[in-house]
Amino acid sequence: MKILVSNDDGIDSLGIYVLANALKEIGDVTVVAPRTEQSAVGHAITMKIPLRVTEYYRDNQFFGYAVDGTPADCIKMGIRNIMKEDPDLVVSGINQGSNTAINIIYSGTVSAAREAAIMDVPAIAVSVTSHDANNYIYAGKVAKQISKLVLKKGLQKGTLLNVNVPNLSEEEIQGILLTKQGKSKWDDIYEERHDPYGKKYFWLTGKLMEVDTSLEDDQFAVKSNYVSVTPIHFDLTDYDTFNSMKSWDLKNI
Repeated sequence: MKILVSNDDGIDSLGIYVLANALKEIGDVTVVAPRTEQSAVGHAITMKIPLRVTEYYRDNQFFGYAVDGTPADCIKMGIRNIMKEDPDLVVSGINQGSNTAINIIYSGTVSAAREAAIMDVPAIAVSVTSHDANNYIYAGKVAKQISKLVLKKGLQKGTLLNVNVPNLSEEEIQGILLTKQGKSKWDDIYEERHDPYGKKYFWLTGKLMEVDTSLEDDQFAVKSNYVSVTPIHFDLTDYDTFNSMKSWDLKNI
């Protein structure tokens, strides 16, 4: 099996190293990832500046390709320019930090997987729910097992799996749950600050407003020490509203 691996934390992150090594046990892995951290860039793609690709070595061994671009750029570049054949699977991660609830929208990790889904390649995004993550090995094990299931059973076109793993030892994990995207969201503000010269600048701060209370919600599941597996897609149509708006008679505006 041919597996394309990417992320948003950058090609030198520990998470992508653990992920690539775990997936090498089940397939032929190609790594194409951003040269530098691209967290929270969402599904941005590069249009106005040239993209450069260089070979990246780790411990004096070839590891993959570093791209001066976004996670979505890396997937396009990997599939269209670097790999000789389309991959059977794309796996993005292992991200440092939770990608549940509203974070899915902002996540470069999830967007890399979503770009693959747009290109009709089955995809998985994997995150450890801490910015001080130290349990990548278990997350890599989960990623490998779920990858095997996806390769065996397949996914609907346009759908990807968003996997979040609590930053706990394997013994502390309560289980793995199929979940929905939660409704928790951030209460954000750009806090006004001043640099040492007295000049004003702003820094994004805020707190997560947790409203999810069911183990079927990704945010509540990981908070309860479960691994969450959420199928998501890029069709943003609100079908209930679409059907209700049929009575609006928009043709006569």
